[in-house]
Amino acid sequence: MVLQVLYLVFLVCNSLAFISCVNEEGLALLSFKESLTKYPEGSLSNWNSSDQTPCSWTGVTCRQDKVVSLSIPSRNLYGIFSPALGNLSAIRHLNLRSNELFGSLPYELFNAKELQSLVLSGNSLSGSVPAEIGKLSYLQILDLSQNSFNGSIPSSIVQCKRLKMLVFGENHFSGSLPDGIGTSLVSLQKLNISFNNLSGSIPKDMSNLSSLRATLDMSHNFFNGSIPASLGALPETVYIDLSYNNLSGPIPQNGALINLGPTAFVGNPLLCGLPSKISCPSSSPGSNSLSLIDNQSQNTGRSSGTNGKHSNSSSGIFVITVIAGVMIGICIAGLLFSNWYKKVCACKVSEHFVGCNFEQKFMARKDFSCFAKDGLETLSENLEHYHFVQVDLQVNLDLEKLLKASAFLLGKSGIGIVYKVVLEDGRTLAVRRLGDGGSQRFREFQTAIEAIGKIRHQNIVTLLAYCWSVDEKLLIYDYIPNGDLASAIHGKSGMVSFTPLSWPVRLRIIKGLAKGLAYIHEFSPRKYVHGNLRPSNILLGQDMEPHISDFGLGRLANLTEESSSSSSFQLEQIMTETPPQNSPYVQRVASSLAAAGAFYKAPEASKVTKPSQKWDVYSFGVIILEMISAKMPFKRIGSLEMDLIQWFQLSIDERKPLVDLLDPFLAPDVDMEEEIVAVLKMALACAHKAPERRPSMRFVCDNLARLA
Repeated sequence: MVLQVLYLVFLVCNSLAFISCVNEEGLALLSFKESLTKYPEGSLSNWNSSDQTPCSWTGVTCRQDKVVSLSIPSRNLYGIFSPALGNLSAIRHLNLRSNELFGSLPYELFNAKELQSLVLSGNSLSGSVPAEIGKLSYLQILDLSQNSFNGSIPSSIVQCKRLKMLVFGENHFSGSLPDGIGTSLVSLQKLNISFNNLSGSIPKDMSNLSSLRATLDMSHNFFNGSIPASLGALPETVYIDLSYNNLSGPIPQNGALINLGPTAFVGNPLLCGLPSKISCPSSSPGSNSLSLIDNQSQNTGRSSGTNGKHSNSSSGIFVITVIAGVMIGICIAGLLFSNWYKKVCACKVSEHFVGCNFEQKFMARKDFSCFAKDGLETLSENLEHYHFVQVDLQVNLDLEKLLKASAFLLGKSGIGIVYKVVLEDGRTLAVRRLGDGGSQRFREFQTAIEAIGKIRHQNIVTLLAYCWSVDEKLLIYDYIPNGDLASAIHGKSGMVSFTPLSWPVRLRIIKGLAKGLAYIHEFSPRKYVHGNLRPSNILLGQDMEPHISDFGLGRLANLTEESSSSSSFQLEQIMTETPPQNSPYVQRVASSLAAAGAFYKAPEASKVTKPSQKWDVYSFGVIILEMISAKMPFKRIGSLEMDLIQWFQLSIDERKPLVDLLDPFLAPDVDMEEEIVAVLKMALACAHKAPERRPSMRFVCDNLARLA
C-alpha cells in the first residue's frame, strides 16, 4: 500500500514538472512578459511555459540553452520595465527600442555582467541611471536616447572602458560631464549627448577620443566657457556639433575645428571668429552677457567710415526708393483688383447658395466656376449606389439628414471642395468632397479611410462618417469654428482690422500642435506620418485650441482619378470661412506670398519617396518660426530670396536684437523673452537641414510641457 502511494506521488510530481518545465531563463522572460500591460496580438504568442527552453521564442537567441540575445524592437510593448531581465546571466545583447516601456531603469539589470549592447531608445523610461551601470565592463553599445531620464550622467560610466557607442540624446540629464570621460572612454566611436540640460565647461581631455567617427554631438545643452583648442586634435573626419549652448570666446582655428561650418556653432551668441560672421573684438568687449540675441549688438563693430559712404550714396538710394515705391504701387493696385474680383465671384456663389440644401449645392454649373466643377450631376444621381458609413457611432448621422441640410461653400483645394453644413437640429459639420474614382477601388478606399477614422485626439480633427459611390466621395468631420492658423497669423484678403494672438495663446497652440503630432507619430494605432503639415490645415477651435486636419488625405487623393500624382504634397491653401462677428480674432490683410507650401517641406522630401516622421518635425519647426515672427516661410531681401530658417540664422549671426525677429504684435509680451527664446531654439532644432539632427515630437512635447 505504501509503495502504491509513493508511486502515485512520483507520478504527480513528474506531471507537475512536465506542465511547468521551462528553465530559469524562460521564467525570467515570462516574468518580463507578465509585467507588460499590452502588446500586439501574436507578437509574444509562442512564449509558452510548457517549452523546456525559451530558445525558440520570438526575439530570443540562445547558446547552450542560455539566452544571449533578446531583440524585440518597435513592437508597441507597453508596461513597466521588469527587473527580471537581470536574471539572464549570459545575455549579451538587449534591444527593446521604440516601444512604450516606462518606469525607472532597474539596477538588477546590471547583474547581467556579460551585456555588450543595451539599446532602450524611444521608450518612456525615467528617473536616474543607476551607478551600477559601471559593472558592465564588456559594454560596447549603450543607447538610452529619446526617453525621460534625468539627474546627472553617472560617474561610473567611465568604468565601461570598452564603450564604442554612447547615445544619451533627447533626455533630461543635467549637471556636468563625468570626470575622465575623455581619458577613460578612448574606444568611443560615437558620442551623442544632445538635447539635454547638461552644463559646465567642455572637458579638455575629450581630445583623447581619437577613435571617434562621424559625429561628436553636444548640441542643445547649456555648456559654457570657451571651446578647448584641444578639440582640434580629434580626427578631421569627425563632425563636431556644439550648436545651441552658452559657449563664449573665440573659436579655435586648428585641426578638426577649422573644417567645421557655421552650423556647428550657431546658437552660441558669445562665440566669435571664423566660421561665424561675428568678429572677435580687439579689446575687451563692453558687455559679457547676452541672451539668444544681444539687443545692443547692432551698434557694435561698425567702422568710422560708414557715415561717409552713406552720404556719398544717398542720391542713389533716393532714386532706388522712388522706383521701388512705383513698383509697390503697381503691385498694390493689382492686388486690390484681384481681391475685388474674388469678392464679386464669391458674392455670386453666396447669393446662389445661401439657404440651399446640400443636394441643390451640387447642381452648380460652370457659370459658378469659382469653385464648382464643370458638368456636375445632382448628388442624388451620383449617389444612386452608395456606401454611407458612420465612423463615430456616438453621432446620429445618415445621408438623408445630410441632403436636407443647408450648405455653405468654404473653399477648394487640389484634394476637393469643402462645405460647411448645418443640419436641421443645428449641428454644424464640415464636408469635404473628393474627386471621382473607380468602383473597383472601394475596398482600398475603405481601408485607408477607416485607418484615419481610428485616430482620436483632442488636437486632431475627428472624422465622423464617410460616403462612397462611383462618382462621389464625401468625408464628414466636426466643424471647427475659428478658421485656420494661417489666417490667425497673417489674416485674409478683404479684412482690414486685425486682433493679434498673444504669446500665451500662441504657446497654447504650439503645445497642442506638438501633442497632436506626437500622437500621430507615437501613440496612434499605427505610427503614421502626416506629410503635408502647414498653417492652412491647422484649424482653431472655440478657445483657439489647434486641430490638425487633412491627415491621410494625400493617400485618399491618390485613390481618385482626377487627382494628380503629386497632390498629396501640393495641397493649395484652403479658404476657410470668415470667423463669426463675435469672434475676438478678426483678420487683417494677408501677404501676397500665401502660396508658399513648398517651404514647409523638409529638404529631403523631394528626393525620398517614402514619407518620414522627420518631415513633420521639419514642417512643425517652420510653422513655429512663422508664428513667432509673423513672416511667410520665405523672404525676399532685395534681389536675394531665402527661406525663413535662413533668415533667422542670418539674423542671429548678425546679432540682431530679439525684437527684430518677433511679430511686432508680441511687443506687449516682451517680459516673456526667456520663454520665447526657448521655443525659438526648439523650432530651429526641428527645422535642421539634416533629418537625423531633428528631435522627435515626443521630446518636443516633453520640453514644451516644462514651459508655463
